[in-house]
Amino acid sequence: MTPEKEMTLKFYQNIGKLFYAIAAIDNVPQKEESDVLKDIIKKKWVKLAPIEDGYCTDAANQIEIIFDWLNNENKPCAQSCFRDFVSFKNEQNHLFSFKTKKKILKTAHAITKSFSGEDKSELMLLAKLDIELRKMRVVKDPSIKNEKMSH
Repeated sequence: MTPEKEMTLKFYQNIGKLFYAIAAIDNVPQKEESDVLKDIIKKKWVKLAPIEDGYCTDAANQIEIIFDWLNNENKPCAQSCFRDFVSFKNEQNHLFSFKTKKKILKTAHAITKSFSGEDKSELMLLAKLDIELRKMRVVKDPSIKNEKMSH
C-alpha cells in the first residue's frame, strides 16, 4: 500500500471515530444517527476520495466501517474517540482543508439533529470540535531568528 493510500485510509478512519464520538456522547448512538451518517457518506463524502480501500470500495466508506465497528463491537468512550481524532488532526493538519473542515462540521451537526435534536452534551462536543477545527498548528521555521515583531 502506498503511503498516500495508507494516509487517506487513516484520515477516513479517524473521521469515523469522530462521528462515532458525536453520536455516542450522550451514551447511546441511535439508529437515526447512523442512518443519517450513512446517507451523508454516500451523497457527500464518497465523491472526495478517489482512492479505494483494500476491498475495492471508496476509501470514504472507512467512515461507516469504523463507525459501525465501534458501535457494534468495541463501544469505546466517546471522549476517547474524540481525543484520537484531535490527535490525528494535530499530527496531520495539512489534510484538513477549509472545505473538509466545513464538511466535517455539517456532518456532525446533521448527526446530532437526526434524533430528537441536539442535547447539551452534543452541543458541548460540537463546540469543542469547532474550536479544534479552527486551530492551525504553527510550525516555526528554524532558519528564522527570534525577531520582535514591529507594529
